[in-house]
Amino acid sequence: MSKALNSLVDRVRAAREAHTPLAIRGAGTKSFYGEAIRGATLDTRELSGISSYEPSELVLTARAGTPLADVEAALAERGQCLPFEPPRYPDPERPGQRGGTIGGVVAAGLAGPARAAVGNVRDFVLGATLLNGRAEVLSFGGQVMKNVAGYDVSRALAGSMGVLGLICEVSLKVLPVLPATATLRFDCGEAEAIERLQGWGGQPLPVHASAWWQGALVVRLSGAVAAVNSAASKMGGEVIDPYLAQRFWNGMRDQTDEFFAEARRSLADGAALWRIGLPAGAAPLPLSGEQLIEWGGAQRWWVTREPAERVRSLAARSGGHATLFRARDKAAVLGVGVSVFTPLAAPLARIHRELKQAFDPDGLFNPGRLYPEL
Repeated sequence: MSKALNSLVDRVRAAREAHTPLAIRGAGTKSFYGEAIRGATLDTRELSGISSYEPSELVLTARAGTPLADVEAALAERGQCLPFEPPRYPDPERPGQRGGTIGGVVAAGLAGPARAAVGNVRDFVLGATLLNGRAEVLSFGGQVMKNVAGYDVSRALAGSMGVLGLICEVSLKVLPVLPATATLRFDCGEAEAIERLQGWGGQPLPVHASAWWQGALVVRLSGAVAAVNSAASKMGGEVIDPYLAQRFWNGMRDQTDEFFAEARRSLADGAALWRIGLPAGAAPLPLSGEQLIEWGGAQRWWVTREPAERVRSLAARSGGHATLFRARDKAAVLGVGVSVFTPLAAPLARIHRELKQAFDPDGLFNPGRLYPEL
């Protein structure tokens, strides 16, 4: 083991003996996400560096504290990328820097505009090394797609918010940057936008991302040059200048676009930003406030002052779920003991508890960060 990993193992062993909870932290760019942070900081940034990168095999392995910017720079040199477009939030310790660490990318499990077309973070996790609550270093998966027998623990780490242990290293599938892209704009209302997206989704069109806000539907096409040109001609709409389009999609990915900027300003006045997942063709939700729709209609962001019970009830009635993404005071929005994530059904809650018990029996890591009882 490396010196940095040995140091982390010693910290976990000491914390276990002292019954001291630990808060896993990389760059701290996603400290707003999930439940409140508790415990002594366990910093992953010394566990840094790209362990291996095989462009011809489309596999990159990096240690948890590796800056996302370093990973993306290495991939860009070979014309490759992380296709799920993880958001790059501001680094609280380095003004002007964005991105966080690769361990945080996997632990948070957040994906950007292309998620509906290419898949989520867990779909690209091939293997991982985990430091568990017994101070043991465990390896799962590997560096190829078909190498798992039994429960795929490495993919279960995606979105786990660190409650199972510290992700020491992760292997990710990467993809070539698509050769052509075009962005189209359509003026239409919410219901028409959802109808259009559903219609296009049933056709062999290279729709790669979409966003609707305040009467404007923006669609990104990506793929082979001929496919993109043919789809743009067939779909119509206004073609957006490539430079402006790239700025827009970067703003959507990093949540710096005007909608998200206004959302953050509204938080000071008691509003909350909700992330609502629905079946893509679900009808518009009767909520007050401002809404932005992504992922072909499957992700709906709402800035609203509506009670949490009503937001979640409407989402459930439409076959979905609602996460309180940002708020000035989450407890005031939700009430004491209510999770920012949609409460789990009893069978799923039992699986979560059993996984937590198996990997972190003393409850050391990120206590309550995913759900209050974990």
